[in-house]
Amino acid sequence: MTARQQVRDCLDFIDASPSPWHVVATLEQRLRAFGFKRLDEADAWSLSAGERYYVVRDESSIVIFVTGQKDLPATGFKILGAHTDSPGLRLKPNPAGNSDKLLRLAVEVYGGPILATFSDRDLSLAGRIAYRGENGKIASRLVSFDQPLLRLPNLAIHMNRSVNEDGLKLNKQTELPLIFAEATDQQLAREQFTSFLTTTSGLEAEQILAWEFNIHDTQKGAFWGADQAFYANSQLDNLASCHAGISALLNDAALQSGNTLVCAFFDHEEIGSESSKGAAGSFLPDVLERIALAQGLDKQDYQRALANSLMISADMAHAYQPNFPGAYEPDHKLYVNQGPAIKINANHRYASNCLSEAAFMELCRQAEVPFQKYSHRGDLPCGSTIGPLASAKLGIPTVDVGNPMWAMHSVRESAGVLDHAYLIKALTRLFAGV
Repeated sequence: MTARQQVRDCLDFIDASPSPWHVVATLEQRLRAFGFKRLDEADAWSLSAGERYYVVRDESSIVIFVTGQKDLPATGFKILGAHTDSPGLRLKPNPAGNSDKLLRLAVEVYGGPILATFSDRDLSLAGRIAYRGENGKIASRLVSFDQPLLRLPNLAIHMNRSVNEDGLKLNKQTELPLIFAEATDQQLAREQFTSFLTTTSGLEAEQILAWEFNIHDTQKGAFWGADQAFYANSQLDNLASCHAGISALLNDAALQSGNTLVCAFFDHEEIGSESSKGAAGSFLPDVLERIALAQGLDKQDYQRALANSLMISADMAHAYQPNFPGAYEPDHKLYVNQGPAIKINANHRYASNCLSEAAFMELCRQAEVPFQKYSHRGDLPCGSTIGPLASAKLGIPTVDVGNPMWAMHSVRESAGVLDHAYLIKALTRLFAGV
């Protein structure tokens, strides 16, 4: 595939995945087409060498793996980690409220989005509904809407004269409720929202117990620029990395390498990863240990396998925006379409050290991929990734990398077409290498 074709596939992947739960469902469709079998954590596992498997925890975190034919204690796991969630807005449990003949839905801020970018956009809902199914058992159903349902209209400049000087500031409690419909009565407003859920989900009102809904932008991903060298979409942070990882794993060279391959995509990274399905939880260690146990390895051999492993934590990086030169470390500017960045931080906000950094540099050399190095400006707080958390749990050498992008945590982010292809090539070398 050409770089443009790979990015087109990435944009389609993101458009089909407007929530973390939909990300996993989209991945499952792709995995089944390649013969991957779903495992249940509640079952006993019987794994065969050279086979393809995946396991899902709470519908929005997934660990995908291929059992290798090489000696696991000697060759270790080849691991790619990323995350399925993106910062934004989430619906509150009782969201519907009548205000001056309008039905508005109350939302809560999830992670650290650029709130102003949600104004004047064609927004909608995506997520899951928990309901009472057959025999009283609790089940869940994914729901998403492509059509615009919600809007956060901006205040006219005539009423906010300083907006261009001071920026758009939104109170998280009073100024974020989203307009959904016309309404005349508070009770009718709640019934109207419940009726909407039942009609669109195919469930009866008495079945519905609870829900989790993302607010998402309905505008599809697109190429842009005079030479179409850039692309834009929501959730590039971090679904572009997830797409690069799964594309590399499903490459023939990787699948036929005989290595033990792992893609771990976690929810809750944007809110700290401290959950049962986050990178700071037990999910990845549990799966890796069960892979080892299924091969008859003892504790010492499992620990040998971890010591011989390498993990790449892939999360998008900050591309240099020349309109704001003061926001960047002068000697560590990242340029779009100049290759993935190795992310380095002395306070271990990124997991990279000089040895894991060198390991990724060697992968890039073998794949003929350019790379860059990123260090955050010293007088600004540095973000973090799943890398330090997952590597601390496992003791695995880890390097943090990411493709340069503009407007991280905006509802509409941008990146370079060539960089996506470069990252896929480098990750394929991780999986296919000796």
